[in-house]
Amino acid sequence: MKNALSLCAALLAVTLCAHAQEAEPTAIVEIGGAGQWGLKDSGSSYGPNFGIETTPFPDILELEADVTPFFSRGQTEWDSDFLFKKPFDLSESLEFMAGIGPEWSHTVSHGTTTDDVGAEAALDFMYWPTRQRQFGFYLEPTYGYGFGKDHEQSISVSIGLLIPIQ
Repeated sequence: MKNALSLCAALLAVTLCAHAQEAEPTAIVEIGGAGQWGLKDSGSSYGPNFGIETTPFPDILELEADVTPFFSRGQTEWDSDFLFKKPFDLSESLEFMAGIGPEWSHTVSHGTTTDDVGAEAALDFMYWPTRQRQFGFYLEPTYGYGFGKDHEQSISVSIGLLIPIQ
């Protein structure tokens, strides 16, 4: 959790200068909820989703860092990721991004703690209901693959509110 917050702060600081002269927001905060379903086991878990994204190169690259604590019976899993996304404007109010990047999960299950590093692929849909883009909504389905001994695979979906930071 501490590493993910440090990563988010560094990501925001790096792009502040690049966005000083642009009308686009410096960063966009994501606040919502998420569900995760295992592909090898039929387990599911749910929890809040927090993220921040920024655009160092408009129309070319967006960077996103997320943290999601998933809760299920007898288990808590903290997932964090750092995604590199290619943005596409579908209309003035609808954006689509495809991305990939590393993920890390920290799981506490019945007194046992495990850590796993993996990769994640995401599709991100952002809807801005007003021209001023004072707020928006996102829907982000993802596929995760763990590099640990169990090679866990999962599908996740997060949905929530977008808040631009100028």
